[in-house]
Amino acid sequence: MSNTGGRRKPPTIHDVAREAGVSRGTVSRVLNGGHYVSPAATEAVNAAIRRTGYVVNRHARSLITGRSDSVGFLLTEPQERFFEDPNFNVLLRGCTQALAAHDIPLLLMLAGTDDERRRITRYITAGHVDGVLLVSSHSGDPVAEELRAAGVPLVACGKPIGLGSKVSYVAADDRDGARDMVRHLLSLGRRRIGVVTGPLDTPGGVERLAGYKEVLLEAGVEIDERLVVPGDYSRASGEAGAERLLAQAPDVDAVFVASDLMAQGVLTALHRAGRRVPEDVAVGGFDDSPAAVAASPELTTIRQPWDRISAEMVRVLLAQIGGEDTAAVILPTELVKRGST
Repeated sequence: MSNTGGRRKPPTIHDVAREAGVSRGTVSRVLNGGHYVSPAATEAVNAAIRRTGYVVNRHARSLITGRSDSVGFLLTEPQERFFEDPNFNVLLRGCTQALAAHDIPLLLMLAGTDDERRRITRYITAGHVDGVLLVSSHSGDPVAEELRAAGVPLVACGKPIGLGSKVSYVAADDRDGARDMVRHLLSLGRRRIGVVTGPLDTPGGVERLAGYKEVLLEAGVEIDERLVVPGDYSRASGEAGAERLLAQAPDVDAVFVASDLMAQGVLTALHRAGRRVPEDVAVGGFDDSPAAVAASPELTTIRQPWDRISAEMVRVLLAQIGGEDTAAVILPTELVKRGST
């Protein structure tokens, strides 16, 4: 069938009102939260929306409400880290799905340099998004403080260092997870337990190292600083960290690695040095990311509840957009035993 009238006009709010047998104002109230609308009228409007195929004109609604009806997912890391580290993709997918239930799109923003951070901060504070899910906030990174000072609703993944209760955050219990892993390694009879830390300007890096040290001290095992080497959550830093451990403490018999991706690098270095895993050196990771099961052998690790983390980040952010105060949520981790220990 030819379309002689040109492109078909999309359905309007007036079409929905006519189809539902209600006023345009009732349709508008349903679209903006359903306040003061009876359940029967709400169902009639929703059924009419489905039949007509009506789609909200977000631009027009934003002129009325002052909101963009979108949320930013801001990763303050270099772009290559987004593609290398599977945790970011898992978290992004979970947040996207949680927001989809509210019909809110998620905008991915990557800001790995000072210039990028300045541009993105200007964009956000200009009102182009209603709130921000902030991922990987290093100490000294001004983004969280600038957004908070501008009154932008904000929820961080992990507790931002130095901001205390000023910013909402959702985090796994990094310290307790590290404690569980080190206790597990001790239970295997290992005593020369090394650690490849996360970045020590991030909450996860600080807390996981603290948990490692606490359990060793509780067990009466002296902290040997030759067994503590830095990493930055990248695979390359795990490989370099393991090489440094082997050079500084060749009698190392276990390694707690602060991320699964780094642990893959540790396994590569140990294999190259002729060390068997787990017979000679047991290896434990952190995250239970796809990198854990892609490793050989598969990694014993600490599972972060990514689905719950992303759902809670979205819940807390939407509550904050709605006027609620800041909130902090800490979720438990779980030890997952596999072939590397």
